Amino acid sequence: MRTQSRLRKKITAFNVVVVLFTLGFLVFFLFPLYWQIATSFKTRENAFKIPPQLFPDPLTLDRYRWVFHNTSFPLNVRNSLIVSSSTTIICLVFSTLASYALARLQLPGSKAIMMGVLICSMLPAISIIGPLYLMFKEFRLINSFLGLGIAYTAFFLPFTMWFLTSFFKTLPVELEEAAEIDGCTPFQTLYQIMIPLSAPAIFTVLMMVFIFSWNEYLFSFTFMSTDSVRTYPVGLVMLQGLWEMPWCEISAASSMVVIPVVILVLVAQKYIIQGLTAGALKG
Repeated sequence: MRTQSRLRKKITAFNVVVVLFTLGFLVFFLFPLYWQIATSFKTRENAFKIPPQLFPDPLTLDRYRWVFHNTSFPLNVRNSLIVSSSTTIICLVFSTLASYALARLQLPGSKAIMMGVLICSMLPAISIIGPLYLMFKEFRLINSFLGLGIAYTAFFLPFTMWFLTSFFKTLPVELEEAAEIDGCTPFQTLYQIMIPLSAPAIFTVLMMVFIFSWNEYLFSFTFMSTDSVRTYPVGLVMLQGLWEMPWCEISAASSMVVIPVVILVLVAQKYIIQGLTAGALKG
């Protein structure tokens, strides 16, 4: 009995330490986000007040009005939404078809293809930015959504193919054999059986590609040079002035694009975790 009570005390003390460490960890990473949001509601005088104001007083929406009425940032957000959504849909369609073929069909050189896909997914963006720019300039794709979408798709497609191929390999082949006996074509098997079973992995890929392309800066900065086609990461950088840094306005613009993504991830975290761990659990 004494041993059990001591063990319970040790476990309780350990749990308290874990909880305190986790809370400290969350505060450390979430406080900058809170400070950004709080700054967006402050006046310019209070934003630089010493000692700093923890809560905005008075609370004002002037910074958001300034961003909406005096800048092209709302247009940049719209451009990001168009490019990110298009990239996500294209990557999802092509990677699903290609991954299923690599996972199930006995293709000659499939291992070499997968190795090439893995190598492409590990290439840093800066290593291909020069050749892409020269190619897009030749085909007049600079300052176009099509060119930026092609760049994003080429960069993110290898990752999505590798991820979905690994997941498709974990699904039992007997399901497809049963579907073939029932008269299903390979495409019907993929559409009616494999895709519904792979919903967590596909949803995870969808979220990751959307967030990556939503936040991507290097390609957009290189290929888009006018306000009408710039995406929001570049538009956010353009908010800074020549002689001053409008931190309150930058905080307001950042909050406009960060908060929706954070809410989306929090709502969908269950499905994202399922997609990331499904292959490991089934394997």
